[in-house]
Order: sequence, then structure tokens, then C-alpha cells
Amino acid sequence: MRSLSGPAARTGHRTTVRPRPRVGHIDFLNWLPILWGLARTGNLIELDLVHGTPDDLSDALAAGRLDLGPISLVEYLSHADDLELLPDLAIGCDGPVMSCLIVSRVPLDRLDGVPVALSSTSRTSVRLARLLLSECVGVRPRFFVSPPDPAIMFTQAPAAVLIGDVALRTALFDAPARGLAVHDLGQMWRDWTGLPFVFAVLGVRREFAAREPETVHRVHSDLLAARDLALTEMDELCERAARWEEFDADTLRRYYTGALDFGLGPRHLAGIAEFARRAGFPASLPVALPDSA
Repeated sequence: MRSLSGPAARTGHRTTVRPRPRVGHIDFLNWLPILWGLARTGNLIELDLVHGTPDDLSDALAAGRLDLGPISLVEYLSHADDLELLPDLAIGCDGPVMSCLIVSRVPLDRLDGVPVALSSTSRTSVRLARLLLSECVGVRPRFFVSPPDPAIMFTQAPAAVLIGDVALRTALFDAPARGLAVHDLGQMWRDWTGLPFVFAVLGVRREFAAREPETVHRVHSDLLAARDLALTEMDELCERAARWEEFDADTLRRYYTGALDFGLGPRHLAGIAEFARRAGFPASLPVALPDSA
């Protein structure tokens, strides 16, 4: 055995370093199970993980600053020529989602012509809220974009569209204390169409998929394995996350297993197609995993 301090150690050959695939990670609790699973499987080390809000990551993937990752459904539909949709993994719901809400001091049918604050962190929830208010409730508020802070939003408007952790916090703690009505966008969509709603899908840059098909297969498989492992370890995940979050383990468990849906099956695709049709996007959406070389 050669000594690490001997000549062989000092004259090692430099290897060519391949860049890790740049993969988006949503800085909300809704993507935490994927991070948990990646860490537990050891596959996290294989990725150049880039953190951000849904809008930040969607912009980065659309602009080519990411190779692969979750992207807002609206942004995927807007950039489908440059992206491929990977199967079996998404962020959606089939009923209440708990973290995409319209919160209001007044009944929704009194919002016609009234200011409504829109969260600046998710375009899909905003587009869905506009659609539901217009087509289901029959009102056309005066929307404006605001930082996702209810204290600011409700000084300028009687209603706000909230997403992510701030929506969970508002629904569970602030709304009951302040007498605010909470309207769940996932439930409103389900009542209207009978279908699930998909807020974000897993997209990959077409040129990256063509150049690195094996990498895409591996990362996609790793993400699916991360999700599946997280679902089997959900009790531990929630107990440990609750040590650091403001939500208790039971709330997190209900959120991850009763509200969020991380699948992408035929009914989810039907929901995507229905939203695309109603929102004016092309409804023909290829869902295919690039062929491995």
C-alpha cells in the first residue's frame, strides 16, 4: 500500500470535472419531501440544487439557467416549445390544497371592481384565481401584484391571493383570529370541473434532454425515488420538520398526505388540458421521457 504522503499522492492526475445538472428546488414546504428523499437516498450529492420561489425557478428554467426542475404550470404552457414535460411527478391536488388561497374580508361576489392583491411568487395560482373569480363567481376585481405579506396586502385590498407557507400560516392562524374567509383554490377548481389541479410540473430543457438523455433519466428516477421514500417515511419527516417549522407534525402530515398530490396520471393530465383550454393555452401537451442513448 502506498503512503498518502509519498510521491504517488503528490503526482496524481487531474480529472475532468463534469458539471452537475442544475436542478431547481422550491423554497416552500410543498417541495420539502423531495429534498428529504434526495438526502436520504444519497442522490442529493449528484445535483447542483438551486433554491428559489416558484416564479424564480420558472424564470430560470425558461431562460436556460436551470436544466431541469419544477416549473409553474402557466410557465410550462407558455414555454412548451423549449421544454419537455417529465411524467409521474408534479405538485397538485384533488380537492383542498391548503396553500393556494383567496383570503377575503368580504364575500367573493362583492369583489367586482374592488382591489385584490396578488402574491408575487406564483403565476399559476394567480391565473387560476382570476379564472375562478371571473367564470365561477362572476366578478372582475382590480388586481395588483404585491409582496406576499398579508399585513401589507390587506392595507391595500379587502382580499388577497396567497400561496405557499404564508397561505398555510394565514389559513391556520391569522384568518380565524381576524375573521377572514378562506377560499381554497384547489377545492374551487374541483367543484367547478370535477378534476384535479396541477400547480407545477417537472420540466427539462429540450436541448439538455437531447444532449444528456442518460442524465435526465437518472435525475428523473432519483426524484421519483425521493418522493416515494418520503411518502414511506412521512411520520418521521413531519416530526422532525415540526421541530423547526411553525406547523405541528399533524398539520404537516395532513398537508403532505391529504392535500398535496405529487403524482401525474391521466386525471391530472385531464386537469391540465382543461385548465389550458379555459385559460386559452394549447391543450395538446406531450408527456414523454426522453429516450436514453
